[in-house]
Amino acid sequence: MRKILLYLIFIAICSSCVSTKQTTYFQGEPISKSDIYKLNNEPYRLQVNDILYIDIKAENPEIVSLFKSSESNQTGGVQSSESLYFSGYTIDRHGNIRIPYIGDLNVLGYTEKEVREKIEVELEKFLKNPEAVFVTVKLAGIKFVATGEIGAPGTINLMQNEVTIVDAIANAGEISEMGNRQEVIVIRKSLDGVKKYKLDFTKIDIFESENFYIQPNDIIYVPPLKQKSWGTGTTGLQTFSTAVTILSFLVSSVLLVKNL
Repeated sequence: MRKILLYLIFIAICSSCVSTKQTTYFQGEPISKSDIYKLNNEPYRLQVNDILYIDIKAENPEIVSLFKSSESNQTGGVQSSESLYFSGYTIDRHGNIRIPYIGDLNVLGYTEKEVREKIEVELEKFLKNPEAVFVTVKLAGIKFVATGEIGAPGTINLMQNEVTIVDAIANAGEISEMGNRQEVIVIRKSLDGVKKYKLDFTKIDIFESENFYIQPNDIIYVPPLKQKSWGTGTTGLQTFSTAVTILSFLVSSVLLVKNL
């Protein structure tokens, strides 16, 4: 009986510990390539509730100021994500943004470059020298949600042109000890519907994944390891302590029953 108990404790410790392989990022060696290649990073197509930063410059600022919102005219310098919420152009549920004098402009499903070109075409109707006008169109940051077994779950907005999945996890407080690094899930709502992707942070191949770059409004979910549901601990010492506690309880129960 003693041997069986010791054997069971040993099996429990081995199966419930979180191994180094499960917690180490980017294992393996990069595959050397003889040719220069580019990651598949398709331009993002705008969706409802996205916020755009639009700036129009010209030699005569008074002319182009007519086409700016009052908030954007008053805001100068580098703008935060909070200020862009008021001064930016939010895409409404019909897929439009509203620009002074131009009116409603449909941008749903367009890229930043395509929106810039549409605005330039509209400005030609009002300006004598539209070629002297410089238009800038950018997303007002890349917003995503990080949840699950992660250090700082919540909604995060990074003021960058591109955000990798590594950037996203690092800004969300890293994956916890009980987070499953081998099955990080990215849920993405696009014009084609909701899609789900799995990424393995323990493999160096993640840098070549088609989903290495996240998109605005992505949801990143880190599921727990199965060891968490067992409640035995993450290290061998924690698991051993749990096993000893359980064994002590069983022995005490057996002795108590015998003495009754």
